[in-house]
Amino acid sequence: MSLPARPRRSVLYMPGANARALDKARSLPADTLILDLEDAVAPDAKAVAREQVAAALRAGGYGRRECVVRVNALDTPWGRDDVRAIAQAGADAVLLPKVQSAAQLDALAQALDAAGAPATLALWAMAETPLGFLRLDAIAAGHPRLAAIVVGTSDLVKDLHARHTPDRHETLLARSMAVLAARAHGLAVLDGVHLDLDDDAGFAAACRQGRDQGFDGKTLIHPKQIAAANTAFAPTEAELASARKRLDAWRAAQAAGQGVAVVDGALVENLHAAEAERLLALAAAIAAADA
Repeated sequence: MSLPARPRRSVLYMPGANARALDKARSLPADTLILDLEDAVAPDAKAVAREQVAAALRAGGYGRRECVVRVNALDTPWGRDDVRAIAQAGADAVLLPKVQSAAQLDALAQALDAAGAPATLALWAMAETPLGFLRLDAIAAGHPRLAAIVVGTSDLVKDLHARHTPDRHETLLARSMAVLAARAHGLAVLDGVHLDLDDDAGFAAACRQGRDQGFDGKTLIHPKQIAAANTAFAPTEAELASARKRLDAWRAAQAAGQGVAVVDGALVENLHAAEAERLLALAAAIAAADA
């Protein structure tokens, strides 16, 4: 399936209990905001965070930014209250943590429907446990409203008893499984966070690695990471020039009744034309969003 060209280069977690952060998010150049009611919120602040996020969404002012709410799991003391509070608040999607089965997505959709959520409200799923990654194919196919898979590497590394390494080899297989499942089922897929805010070089390398691997963007924990992610997950000028050249040559070949073209000594087939069109559409969407 082809994906819509909505940019999701930078996907910033914003703590729902921090009213100042929720307001600041309205001016940040992130493509997507995850207004967080889960990990970023202490248990005694859950109710306040829920109220503030719902109020912020209703107040609006986030412009073209995609607004996603990460709720607490439905089997926690807070999950169903989260769903009831944000179902009609105006979010673009609801992110469910630690998804390990398609049944959890069904339960979330049913809870949202019962709370009066619009049918267009998308579901997002976090893959962050060993079982969740092993079941990703079934999860990715598990609900028609599922739109994105978000990789949670921090919880995964903990559960694996692994170590965070600069090259991220410890999560390579799991991250690849997420990309495969997302592409097989026409979903967006977002890479995990980089925890060291002082490691600019390491963050840039992780962004390049995620982009090379096929991710649509990267989840972030601080606004200072937005610019590097936006750069890394956008097509470069060289890529766009090459895409235009390949697409023009392929179209000329098609008009001449030929199935392939040759550009700079390289064969251009149908698949190369499709990828060129995707890159150009993404660049146009980014330009429109940044404007």
